[in-house]
Amino acid sequence: MSKFTIAIHGGAGTILKSEITAKQEADYKNALEVALTCGYQVLEKGGSALDAVRAAVVSLEDIDLFNAGKGSVFASDGSQEMDAAIMDGKNLDAGAVSAVKNIRNPIELAFAVMTLSDHVMLNGRGAEDFARLHNIKSEPDDYFFSALRFAQLKQAQQKGEMMLDHRSLNPNKKFGTVGAVACDAQGNIAAATSTGGMTNKKWGRVGDSPIIGAGTYANNQTCAISCTGHGEPFIRSVTAYDVSCLMEYKNLSLQDAMHIVVHDKLLKLHGEGGMIGVDAKGNAAMMFNSEGMYRAMKNSEDAMEISIYK
Repeated sequence: MSKFTIAIHGGAGTILKSEITAKQEADYKNALEVALTCGYQVLEKGGSALDAVRAAVVSLEDIDLFNAGKGSVFASDGSQEMDAAIMDGKNLDAGAVSAVKNIRNPIELAFAVMTLSDHVMLNGRGAEDFARLHNIKSEPDDYFFSALRFAQLKQAQQKGEMMLDHRSLNPNKKFGTVGAVACDAQGNIAAATSTGGMTNKKWGRVGDSPIIGAGTYANNQTCAISCTGHGEPFIRSVTAYDVSCLMEYKNLSLQDAMHIVVHDKLLKLHGEGGMIGVDAKGNAAMMFNSEGMYRAMKNSEDAMEISIYK
């Protein structure tokens, strides 16, 4: 039996302790602990890494603190367009959705694409039709409404720009994505990522989260990775897969491979953000080049961390 481990994130960016109240910090840490526990309990009962990352991400999607599911930011048309992906490191199966609306848990739709279709990614209305066919739960617009998110949209529209997620109206506050990676007792690994994207996004913009190899990747031979940050540099550098390549072809450890990608390769492309990762031995790493990242980790050897700042 292998050491089992789960790590989660709720976004990275300019997250400063001086700009977050004690109550906000407690709320974030509590939400991270709840999601971490949801995933860890799956592993503790002998469940799969795939089911563990699903459970953790569903928990994060079901609250409005993070930019995914219920907390998703507004697109330019006043709706939420959500993206998600999930990947099984055991067999390289993967499922993803992009630009879906009114889906309560996009990660569950991504899982359905992986398990109930011959495809890897479905987009927009087609993905929503697939969700209805397979009874994936949807919610009315009111479920996703947030006064804070709406204020963010209005500010972005006034400035005529897209904005990354944030908790105040500072446009450089936080990159919004949630994700989970896990290694189960059988040594299988998995990754899942979900996001609402950018405030005031237009033209069907899709970031790195649902793109296999960019924002999400898992392979038992190397690692499982979930990324968070400004999506375009992550797409251009195929960030998640790059970590796997460094481990496979240069025989680097998870920690060393992630360090090169996050602190060297991404920065050369002005890519700010971070990632979480696990390998098939249950080793975990949580790395970022921004001021902070909402993150948590727990393993079967009683190691546990819940953190926000550097």
